[in-house]
Amino acid sequence: MGANVSSSMADDDGPQRPRLGDIPENCVALILTFMDPPDVCKFARLNRAFRAASSADFIWESKLPSNYRFIIEKVLENSDMVEKLGKREIYARLCSPNSFDGGSKEIWLDKSTGGVFLSISSRALRITGIDDRRYWNFISTEESRFQTVAYLQQTWWLEVEGEIEFQFPAGNYSIFIRLHLGRPFKRLGRRVCNLEHVHGWGIKPVKFQLTTSDGQHDVSKCCLDNPGNWVNYHVGNFVVEDPNSLMKIKFSVTQIDCTHTKGGVCVDSVLICPSSVGKEARSLS
Repeated sequence: MGANVSSSMADDDGPQRPRLGDIPENCVALILTFMDPPDVCKFARLNRAFRAASSADFIWESKLPSNYRFIIEKVLENSDMVEKLGKREIYARLCSPNSFDGGSKEIWLDKSTGGVFLSISSRALRITGIDDRRYWNFISTEESRFQTVAYLQQTWWLEVEGEIEFQFPAGNYSIFIRLHLGRPFKRLGRRVCNLEHVHGWGIKPVKFQLTTSDGQHDVSKCCLDNPGNWVNYHVGNFVVEDPNSLMKIKFSVTQIDCTHTKGGVCVDSVLICPSSVGKEARSLS
């Protein structure tokens, strides 16, 4: 017993091993710059030193997209606030959906990568015949991030067009349009889909295409299918090489073969996202 007491006293008087909290805050901050944002937030919960280091501006400056000031000017009414906010606060704010252009568009960052995602509502698109309620009308639905979609009952000529001028970080991007065959609604709290007007989409393919202000062009065709489910149809890809310049992108979805009518499709929104998302973007809602 005496030996144990002596040993304990010797340990107390001897040199102590360094602890995690002994690491200098600036060293911790340098380590955190090499981590993805979710990991930075996890390590911030370890102790006081890590929590303080995780708020360093230079950490989050490296996580923000190169065009974050351009985005802030788009989504904040008072863009001067950017000078008052810390970079971590800016990152957190941009990771939530931020609407602009009267609520017709939304932009947000991927929490893990900082990649830019942009969504354009059906109300911001040019749809041939949208003002004629015999063919088209806007319907409310909780299944859209914009709470409204354009519903086509029947037409001979499908033509949906849109454009946006934006400053994107350098990289590869893809454009998708979110469509739904059938009219979804709720009955007694359960999701129901009315397929009454769905017809004509398996006869001829729909044409998807995009062009950019620097001369890029992409085009593809496919028949609409999978009634009762939202599908992100791939419109095309484009590349941004100069992150400091505005790029104008025009895109369209057409089926103008007038030998048959088609109908029963909902047009929700257009999604622009990093191509690295790949096939996963088809299931984004």
